[in-house]
Amino acid sequence: MARQQFDQFEASSLFCPRCRAAMPVRKRLLLVLPEGDKYEYLCARCASPVGSKVERAAQELKLLV
Repeated sequence: MARQQFDQFEASSLFCPRCRAAMPVRKRLLLVLPEGDKYEYLCARCASPVGSKVERAAQELKLLV
């Protein structure tokens, strides 16, 4: 059985088109979706959005009606 080496990647710096360089980023929660949470990466210098990712939920969401 192959062991899973990486569960989730975290970006520490991404290319910012406004600053025209690789810049450190801040991660901000954008949406809470049934399949997971959507995060947006913002440039630490100018606060422009430079990327996003969806972190899948570890367990399934169960709704009680």
